[in-house]
Amino acid sequence: MERTLIIFKPDAVMRGLVGEILSRFEKVGLKIVGAKMAKPDYDHFYGHYQTIGTLKDRAGDRIFETTVEGMMEGPVIAMVLEGIEAVELVRKMIGSTEPKNALPGTVRGDYAHISYGHANEHGTPIPNIIHASANQEEAAKEVAHWFSEVELYEYENVHERFTQTKKRK
Repeated sequence: MERTLIIFKPDAVMRGLVGEILSRFEKVGLKIVGAKMAKPDYDHFYGHYQTIGTLKDRAGDRIFETTVEGMMEGPVIAMVLEGIEAVELVRKMIGSTEPKNALPGTVRGDYAHISYGHANEHGTPIPNIIHASANQEEAAKEVAHWFSEVELYEYENVHERFTQTKKRK
C-alpha cells in the first residue's frame, strides 16, 4: 500500500476547511495513518521545501522564502494518507499548484483562485490550501521528515473492503 503526505496549509486551517477537504480523501477510500497539528520553525520548512523538494534550486530564493513565510503564518495539519496509488490520486484530487489553473472539482479549484502573477505582484505567498507529495520518492522522504514510525498506525477500516482489490470472502 502506498503512503503520501498532505499538509493543510495555514490558509486552509484558518478558513476552517480542513474537515470538508479531508472528507474528500476519506470518501475515495484513502486511510489516515498519521495526523498532527504543528507550527514548525524555519529549519523544519527548509528541510521540507529545499532538502527534500529542492524548491530554492528550482524556483529561486524569493519564491522559496515567500513559500516558507506563508507556511509559518499559522499552524498546519500534516497527515499521512494510505491507499492504492495514493500519491497520484491525491495529486489529481488537489489540482494544479496554481489555483487559477486548477479545475473545478479539485480542492484548489473549489477553494482558491489566486494566480502566480497576482501573488508575485504583491509579494505574497500563494494561498493554495494544501501541499501533497509530488511522487513516491518524495512522499517517503516527506513522511519520514514529518512523522516518526511510532506516529504512524496500521489498522484496517471498513472502506478497504470496497476500495481495494482484495479477495472477498
